[in-house]
Amino acid sequence: MRILLVLAHPLQESFAASVARTAREALEASGHVVDLLDLYAEDFDPRLTEAERRAYFDVPYDTSAVADIVARLRSADGLVLVFPQWWFNFPAILKGFFDRILAPGVAFIHDAAGGRIVPELTNISLLFALTTTGSPWWLVQLYMGNPVRRLLKRGIANFCSKKLVFRMLSLHDMDRATEARRQAHLERVRKALAAI
Repeated sequence: MRILLVLAHPLQESFAASVARTAREALEASGHVVDLLDLYAEDFDPRLTEAERRAYFDVPYDTSAVADIVARLRSADGLVLVFPQWWFNFPAILKGFFDRILAPGVAFIHDAAGGRIVPELTNISLLFALTTTGSPWWLVQLYMGNPVRRLLKRGIANFCSKKLVFRMLSLHDMDRATEARRQAHLERVRKALAAI
């Protein structure tokens, strides 16, 4: 498989960067081709432009400003997202990736009758989210209702692809995680991706 591995963290020495390296190593060891898209290193601009918003319902929608990344997504069979959760949500740069790259004509098309959007990411057969959160499990799950998982699974996965394997691996309470817990999480990531 060809995997687009998207990293959304500004620090090269971050734990998220370690997760991305581990994911890449596991995937490549299993024979997959990995295309690493480090949003910060590639200076991705997450801002939807005025022109992009005004043309959102045009057919075809103009993705020329992000054509390189759109081409990388279209050539992938799977998408692996690596990011921290900040304020129970995505980093702004990853939200901008969704806004600008998962665009009409790329990830979906608008139903002409005004109904549900039609999934267009038929090339993507798996979506993995590898994430961390500073909050403990019970706060994310029980109090907040795991909003990031819900948005990825019910929103992006279901609205962009008809049949997709979705999995999310999270390290909770990251700010207090010991080195042993961090290493155990990296091993979890390694095993999960080696099984693809």
